[in-house]
Amino acid sequence: MSVELALYQPDIANNTGTLIRLGACLGVTIHIIHPTGFPFSAKSLARAGLDYVDHAIVREHTGFAAFQAWRLSEGRRLVLLSTKATISAYAARYEANDILMVGRESAGVPDTVANTAGLCVRIPMRDGLRSINVALAATLILGEAKRQTDGFTGLQ
Repeated sequence: MSVELALYQPDIANNTGTLIRLGACLGVTIHIIHPTGFPFSAKSLARAGLDYVDHAIVREHTGFAAFQAWRLSEGRRLVLLSTKATISAYAARYEANDILMVGRESAGVPDTVANTAGLCVRIPMRDGLRSINVALAATLILGEAKRQTDGFTGLQ
């Protein structure tokens, strides 16, 4: 088992394509929780995903309830990246069974979704600034989680 990444109802195709490309390069499964804010297709992801989309493992879920049922059946911990969290993402301890989740670019996740997370973390940043781009935030914390769980073993 290794750390995976979930995108909750992503709004922007370019961010989704970028994260799918990241998943392809790092061997990380990407979970897409529908509905998306754009037509989810290879064509809509082509600009940011380039030809990496074909090398990625993408698992689609019809909605959060379907994702949650699957996650619980697999015994996976949900780690939410949120600007509302109080724990630094760099003070947290990650586990190989974690699924990191980023929210919608426009609205994050509803409280009902946030309340299901086993851990909520935030990226420390300067006061007065709202947030880091969701693709960049996911990349930062996915790297830390993989580092902590020896998730780079076998990659060149």
